[in-house]
Amino acid sequence: MDEPLPERCRVVAWRPAVPGISEVFHARIVNYEYPKHCHDTWTVLIVDDGAIRYDLDTRHHGAVGRTVSILPPGVVHNGYPSRRTGHFRKRNLYLDSGFLPLDLVGRAVDGSSFEDAALRAAIGALHDRLTAPDPLDVEERLAAIAERFRHRLLRRPPVVRDPEPTVADGLRDYLDGHLTGDVTLKNAAHLLDRSVAHLVRSFTRRYRISPHAYVIGARIDLARKLLLDGVPPARVAAETGFHDQAHLTRHFTRHVSIPPGRYAAGYPKAASGS
Repeated sequence: MDEPLPERCRVVAWRPAVPGISEVFHARIVNYEYPKHCHDTWTVLIVDDGAIRYDLDTRHHGAVGRTVSILPPGVVHNGYPSRRTGHFRKRNLYLDSGFLPLDLVGRAVDGSSFEDAALRAAIGALHDRLTAPDPLDVEERLAAIAERFRHRLLRRPPVVRDPEPTVADGLRDYLDGHLTGDVTLKNAAHLLDRSVAHLVRSFTRRYRISPHAYVIGARIDLARKLLLDGVPPARVAAETGFHDQAHLTRHFTRHVSIPPGRYAAGYPKAASGS
C-alpha cells in the first residue's frame, strides 16, 4: 500500500491531450521526502515557493524560484524540502524522452539547475496554457524551450541559423494545405529539412506572426464564412480544424469579440420569397 502524503501536502496532476507531454504535475510539499526513484521522461522543474533539494545519481542539487531544473530519464533521484524552509511549491513537466538528445543525460546530471529568467518565464507560460492547450501552440513553445535547454547544457553560445524567407514561404504553403486537418510543425520540419525552432523563427520574422497564430486566424476567417452561410457552430468547429465547439468559441470570441452563435444570429436573413 502506498504511503500517504502528509495532510498539508497537495498534488494536482493531469495528462494534456498534446504530443510530447506525458504529465503535468503541480505540488505543494511540506516536511516530506520523495523516496529514490526514476522516470522514463525528462523532468522540467520550476519552484514557485520555498526550496527543494535533490540527489541526482551521486550529485547534490537544489532549486529555488529563480532557477530552472532538468532531470534526465532513467537517472535515480529523490526530492525533499530544504531544511531552511521545510516546504516547497513546484510545477513539473514530464516530457517524452525525445524532448532532448539522450547524449545530454550526463550533462544534465552534472548541471541540473541553472538561473535563466527567460527560460523560466517560457516554462511558466507553457504551464498556464496546459489546462486547455492548443497542440500547435504547445509544439512551438516546447521547441523553443528544448533549444534553450540544449544551449545551456552544452555550455556554449547558441549558434542560431538566420531566418530563411524561402523556408517561411514553404511553411506557409504547408499550413495553408493542412489548415482544417492535423497540423504539426514536426511534419513540416521533416518536409522542409529544418528544425521546428528554425521554422518558427523564419515564419515569425517574415510574416510578423507565429505559425500557431496564423493558423488560428485563418481558421477563424473560414469559420466566419461558414457561420454566415448558416452552418451550425458545432459543425463549423469540425470543418475548420478546431477540437470541438468550445475550442472554436474560445478563439472566435477572442478574435471577433462575440461567440460564434451570436455572430451568426446577427446576420440579417433575406425574407422568404424576396
